[in-house]
Amino acid sequence: MITLTINSQTHELDVPEDMPLLWAIRDLVQLTGTKFGCGMAMCGACTVHLDGEAVRSCSTPVSAAQGKAVTTIEAINADPVGQRVQQAWLDQGVAQCGYCQGGQIMSATALLKENSKPSDDDIREAMNGNLCRCGTYNRIRDAIHQAADNGEASA
Repeated sequence: MITLTINSQTHELDVPEDMPLLWAIRDLVQLTGTKFGCGMAMCGACTVHLDGEAVRSCSTPVSAAQGKAVTTIEAINADPVGQRVQQAWLDQGVAQCGYCQGGQIMSATALLKENSKPSDDDIREAMNGNLCRCGTYNRIRDAIHQAADNGEASA
């Protein structure tokens, strides 16, 4: 048995220790906002937070998540930084098809929690590996800057 804490709820799962966290989240816990993209940790669609750090859930075994807090896109609005990022996404009209946006928001939130005033280069580095087939990268960058600026205003 694997015990996972996902979005502050405990789940006892009878799964192999090497099962990807993504499948536990989507198939067993039924939280489908975390998407399967490539299965090789290269596209970022499956990004979640593991104790606040952005990780690719498609390549993270459930055993690595035991004893840690897993946060998915479904609960990121409980975090003030996550709220600002989501609002900036709406204000900037970032999403087109929307498939990658959960992973994008999770990576952006982790960045702003670590670096509250990132430069364009910081954003490019942190978001590297989060692919958007619609090409909304400029709006993603602008939304991250907006969320950072709104954080300064509320501080």
